[in-house]
Order: sequence, then C-alpha cells, then structure tokens
Amino acid sequence: MSAVKKTALTVLATSFLSALCAVPASAATADDPKPPASMSTVGGDRLGLPGTQVNLGSAGALPKKLTGRSWIVADAESGDVLASHNAHWKLPPASTLKMLFADTVMPRFPSTETHKVAPSDLAGMGEGSSLVGIKEGLTYTVHDLWLGVFLRSGNDAVHVLAAMNHGVAKTVGDMQKHAQDLRALDTQVVSPDGYDAPGQVSSAYDLTLFARSGLQKKDFREYCSTSTAQFPGLQKKGKKRETFGIQNTNRLLTGADGVTQYRGIAGVKNGNTSNAGATYTAVAERGNHVLLVTVMNPSSTESQAVYKEAARLLDWGFAAEGKVTPVGQLVAPVSATPVKQPSKSPTPASKQPPAQAAATSRTNGSGQGVGMALSIAGGAVVLLAAGVFLVNRRWPLPDLVRRFPRR
Repeated sequence: MSAVKKTALTVLATSFLSALCAVPASAATADDPKPPASMSTVGGDRLGLPGTQVNLGSAGALPKKLTGRSWIVADAESGDVLASHNAHWKLPPASTLKMLFADTVMPRFPSTETHKVAPSDLAGMGEGSSLVGIKEGLTYTVHDLWLGVFLRSGNDAVHVLAAMNHGVAKTVGDMQKHAQDLRALDTQVVSPDGYDAPGQVSSAYDLTLFARSGLQKKDFREYCSTSTAQFPGLQKKGKKRETFGIQNTNRLLTGADGVTQYRGIAGVKNGNTSNAGATYTAVAERGNHVLLVTVMNPSSTESQAVYKEAARLLDWGFAAEGKVTPVGQLVAPVSATPVKQPSKSPTPASKQPPAQAAATSRTNGSGQGVGMALSIAGGAVVLLAAGVFLVNRRWPLPDLVRRFPRR
C-alpha cells in the first residue's frame, strides 16, 4: 500500500473515532451545561444571544473572575443593561423567586394585620427548607412574616402568607400573572418560595425585573435592606412573649461569613438550593447611580462566590456608567402601556373643577399600582418606556441603611 493511501486511511479512521466520541452542544452534561443557542429577546436582540454581551467603549474590561452561568448589570433607574451574560437563560431561581412573591403579595395585606398560624398553613414545604421558626397556634403580624421572608428566607413565612392569600395554588397563579405583566417571560412558577421543583425556572433578566418592580414599594425596600431584627418566639402564659434575633442572609448587606460589606448596598435577595446553586440579586447606590446586578449559579470554588462576583460586577458597573453603550433595556410592565391621548390639549389642572383636577393628577402619575413609584421629596422622577413607567430618580433608601458608607 502506498504512503499516500496509508495517510488517507489514517485520517479517515481518526475522523471516524472523533465523530463517535464527540458530544453535540445540545447534549452537554449536567457538569458542563450550555445555554440555548437562541433565547428570548425581550429587552433587545443582544440579550437573546449566548455568551457575554457588552460594548466597552472607554470603560475598563469586565472582571476576570466571573463564573456565573448567567448574569446582568443594569442601571436601576434608566433601565439600561450595561452588560450581560446569557441574560435570558432559563435556570432554577432558588429563593430569589421570593422577590416575585413579595412584589405580588405584599400590597395585599397591611403590615399590622395579624394571623394565627394553623397546621395547614405550614403543610407542603419541601424537605430541608430554610425556616425562620414559625410555630402553629401562635399569632404573627404581617410585618413579622415579611421579616422572616427577607432576612431568613423562611419558607414557613412564605407558606403562611400564601395561606392568607387563599392558598399556595392561588398564590402561584397570582405570581405567574404578575410575571407576565412584568414581561418576565422566562419565568415559570411552581412553588412560591423558590424551592426546587420540576419546571420552575427564571432568568437573570427576569429576576432583575422583579427586584426593580419590588424596589418601587417602600415596604419592600425596608424589608430587603434590614440587617437584623427580633422575631417573635414562644408565648408563655402570664409572661411577655419571647423574641429571638435573626440576621439577613444577604452577605453583601451584613458583611458576614468572610464577605466584605459592599459600600452602598441596599438589598435585595439571595438564594441557594442543590439544583439551582447560588443565586443573588443586589441593588447598590453610589453617587448619582443605582445599579442592579443578578448572578446565577457561579461554578467557582471561591468561598461565597456569588457575592464576590456580584461585587465585582457592581464595581465595574459604577466605573462604566456613561462610558458604555447599553446592550439592552429592562422593559416596562404591560400594564404601563401608554394610553392614547385625546387630540386636543387637556384643560390645565389649575383651571379644572377640584374633582376633575384630582383625577388629572392621578392620571399623570401619582396613582398606585405596578410601574408607579412612591412619591419622593421634590417629586423628581425619570420617565421610561414611552413616558408611562415611573421610577424614582433618587430612590428614598431606608433610614436603617444610612449608617452604611454610601460614597
């Protein structure tokens, strides 16, 4: 056999063996998952592409130690997405899904309302769930329950609030409906607490939408930024009810477990399950900027990697503000769709009867509901999405986080 024929046969054999051993991208193993080749384009075409999306401009390079399967850096006020990585990859959200739960259910109950816990309220929680320590037969305020949700990520607190909202099934349906309104189309809700469940997914993009919507609610801002609190304990006859201390599991907020407290941090929510890995959404303020960062399931062996990678992205985002061209946008809710205005100019409120003037004021943005920010000193707002989705130009951060260095 000639040397040429031998070489040709060797090449063919090698190619055949390589083809047998090759693993197609769609068949990536659980240890080496790959994002879909095509994902949602909500917020912009670039956000539907796999891999890192950024227009650096004059900004510095992205941090090197980024191992999250998915992450996003966005300006919380303008909605500009400064950079992203697999932003719409549908992944298990763990307890970061509690942001959607809170944004959905929180407006329905005043913080002073009380509820006596029935055994059925605590039924159906997943094995190994994170708990704040709620006991059946005892009474808690709604304020207590939300502290349990945000500080201890208590699934027991979630289930009690869901029971108050006419049950888990209804609450899941309410959350799904709210996600659709927020245009968080990557999200499928199965359990209100984020516990691992077949089919339950979200994305870095959607989680950031949940945080942005929730942060427009004063109570949401207060709870997610609270570092420590006293939680009601046992009630012994004839004695004052016992309490015990709880601490927020958001390490960038508390500076616990070897994580440095982040300068300007003001929330939002972390999560961790065996299926989802570590997930985290953070909001921080420096100077005139408020940024949102979400990181999902970093593969790094670095201790507390999800917090450290989020901190690196926040540092980069603050340095990059005004230097990068956005790769997408955080969209406004469906319910914030512009209302067609009459062709003629409306009568100024100053010349209208009192009742009509009040109605005009409500129409112009001071009403309540999804997409409408709480009023702030000076009334300064920034207008987004065709001039109807209002967020605070300067979010009124809670007094209890003012002790943190913010500049």
